[in-house]
Amino acid sequence: MFEYAPAPESRSVVEIASSYGLFIDGSFDGGKDGDVFKTVNPATEEVLAEVASAGPEDVDRAVAAARRAFGTWSALPGAERAKYLFRIARIIQERSRELAVLESLDNGKPIRESRDVDLPLVAAHFFYYAGWADKLGHAGFGPDPRPLGVAAQVIPWNFPLLMLAWKVAPALATGNTVVLKPAETTPLSALFFADVCRQAELPAGVVNIVTGAGDTGAYLVAHPDVDKVAFTGSTEVGREIARTVSGTGKRLTLELGGKAANIVFDDAPIDQAVEGIVNGIFFNQGHVCCAGSRLLVQESVFEPLMDSLKRRMATLRVGDPLDKNTDVGAINSAAQLTRIRELSEIGSAEGAERWSPDCQLPDRGFWFAPTIFTGVTQAHRIAREEIFGPVLSVLTFRTPDEAVAKANNTPYGLSAGIWSEKGSRILAVADQLRAGVVWANTFNKFDPASPFGGYKESGYGREGGRHGLEAYLA
Repeated sequence: MFEYAPAPESRSVVEIASSYGLFIDGSFDGGKDGDVFKTVNPATEEVLAEVASAGPEDVDRAVAAARRAFGTWSALPGAERAKYLFRIARIIQERSRELAVLESLDNGKPIRESRDVDLPLVAAHFFYYAGWADKLGHAGFGPDPRPLGVAAQVIPWNFPLLMLAWKVAPALATGNTVVLKPAETTPLSALFFADVCRQAELPAGVVNIVTGAGDTGAYLVAHPDVDKVAFTGSTEVGREIARTVSGTGKRLTLELGGKAANIVFDDAPIDQAVEGIVNGIFFNQGHVCCAGSRLLVQESVFEPLMDSLKRRMATLRVGDPLDKNTDVGAINSAAQLTRIRELSEIGSAEGAERWSPDCQLPDRGFWFAPTIFTGVTQAHRIAREEIFGPVLSVLTFRTPDEAVAKANNTPYGLSAGIWSEKGSRILAVADQLRAGVVWANTFNKFDPASPFGGYKESGYGREGGRHGLEAYLA
């Protein structure tokens, strides 16, 4: 087989300071408490920087800054707000290489994904919502929609900059101001985004960024002067946030976990389906809420599909996230790696057959080989619980009705995929699936004009598209 030579992206394109403060009211400071935490490169366990940990007083200052800025920002004509969003989008494009390298260093994802997927989508979201800023009266939410006020936004570590764009762009376009808390394992791209805001000359206080762990996010969500809460993360934390917000009058959107079914029928193009399966579960190391982590295969094509899938998996390159040839990067943290290992061991103990391609994992860092389990039933924990890693559970079915029943047999309802050459079958099955997004003969395709969100324990509300404006309008 043809051997690829290493093709590393240069780290020199991004300068990471030894320490970072909080971004409040247009400037950085170290926080009142002086507490810090370290963010590490998951591929090497190297400490990248020390970051300030925001306490209650810091969150108070950030919310107060956002409240002061709200009056002026919301009073601007939509066309004027759009200029700032367009400027942010252009700066992101100009700095995309720098931001892509930063994201791969702090998160562990392959540079191909951060460069070719994440950063283009980040810029596209700001461009898209800039276009809406002066057309809100025509969005279908009344002739004169008004912003809510201060939005508290808490984002996860799997797509740090993209999740920021999903939330910040519609909030600013609709006239709201923002206090954002990034995940504690991936704070750097949000802090670099603060510099983008300064470069775009965004008015002070319109975007504020407070870093820290769960306590910081909890205090922000519960803050009495917050009008809107947007959260992406685990279902467990989503429940806590819903309980906190209940009865306060705050608007809430939640995008939570998933256990998506990727359904392959007997008439599906096998090679195309295999590419979709690989993209559905091994993209971003499986750190995707909508990952196709349950593969449902019609019995008559099970063996040829599995043979093709294993051949394809044997070609995946696991290793240095900054190598442009890498397909699967590092697991984001030691804690997440422990969970993936524990659930995989449970899968083996419960009788499922485990297989991984031969691959040499690096000695340092957090790594897990792409893995599939066959012989899985709906009773297995690996078929029911979100693993959030590069682990695929394979089940079989005989009829479309059985496929639908198994696909819907989950507390989650974020996404699904259907592979078939019959358009009528795709439409009939998609109509029965309880999932917020259903892909047909593809997987993990996103567009800023398309809404995204879930049912059941995958949360409620929509982000993206015209629908994403509604969560930020009174």
